[in-house]
Amino acid sequence: MESIANYLGGVPAFLSYFGIGIGLVLVFCLVYVRLTPHAEFALIKDNKPAAAIAFGGALIGFALPLHAAISHAVSLYDCVLWGAVALVVQLFAFFAVRALIPDLPGRIARDERAAGIFAAAVSITVGLLNAASMSY
Repeated sequence: MESIANYLGGVPAFLSYFGIGIGLVLVFCLVYVRLTPHAEFALIKDNKPAAAIAFGGALIGFALPLHAAISHAVSLYDCVLWGAVALVVQLFAFFAVRALIPDLPGRIARDERAAGIFAAAVSITVGLLNAASMSY
């Protein structure tokens, strides 16, 4: 019986970090869709795979360092700060790809999948490097 109480003792911390994680993902989504010139959700609703691939890659690219931030955080505040760093780095990744690929938003809107796949690959790669850098 005592071991069950020990496990349940961790539930508040789990709920705190999980809630912060979900909150940061929602903030990332809101910021990302506002800063990108193409309407991700409208394009996905219109069955445009390039938009889903690019946005999905950005989400994964953000979730990877967020995982590291949660895993290595010494406090909830620390977790939020490193989550914010992950968000900023992921936005830089989008703007870097946009600088490399002329008319990236237009190409994604026209469902040019190569552009979406490349944007996703860069987002995930940057996310992996970002996560590895957070393993302090």
